[in-house]
Amino acid sequence: MGSATARPDLAVIGAGVETFAKTPQAALDAQNKATDVLLTAVRRHGVAERDIRTESLSLSPVTEYQNGVSHLAGYQAAQSFSVKVRDLAATGRILQAITDATGAAGRINSVAFDVTEPAPSHRDARAAAHEDAHSKALQYAHLSGHRLGRLVSLTDDTADVSRPVPVAADLPAGVASGVPVAPGGIRATVTVTAVYELN
Repeated sequence: MGSATARPDLAVIGAGVETFAKTPQAALDAQNKATDVLLTAVRRHGVAERDIRTESLSLSPVTEYQNGVSHLAGYQAAQSFSVKVRDLAATGRILQAITDATGAAGRINSVAFDVTEPAPSHRDARAAAHEDAHSKALQYAHLSGHRLGRLVSLTDDTADVSRPVPVAADLPAGVASGVPVAPGGIRATVTVTAVYELN
């Protein structure tokens, strides 16, 4: 096994809006308004159209129970987005802009960090994995009283370890600027299975 770590150059914010009203149309209207201000806010901070994607859209009835009897209380409309931030330094400001713009309707679900070009770290991880496999094969050959022969087969499995940073749901307006985000590193891990002949 081998690994290599790359410095993130991309943040992905999971954000959205959620509204409630007595009728479906009123809930949708409120959601559309909140969505418009959210999208305007992120665009003003330099996020390109190609980096904003709708992840989910829903409209559902909300029931309440009183004395064991359910009744229709209204309707909930929600829409969530994936927002890619290519300037990491702007991540906190964009979180702040979203909460300021959407108010009580806004939702910040997560922040995940990634790299736009993972190939170099994958290449380094493969090199480290190959060296590790070869070194172990040499050791086992020596321990068993043989010489290491030719490589018969080689397979690998590559994985990136990038975990989202959770952010408190229903974040009130005005607090996002105080929430630190730490990009850390993105680790690429390669597991190699190498089969050698023993002479």
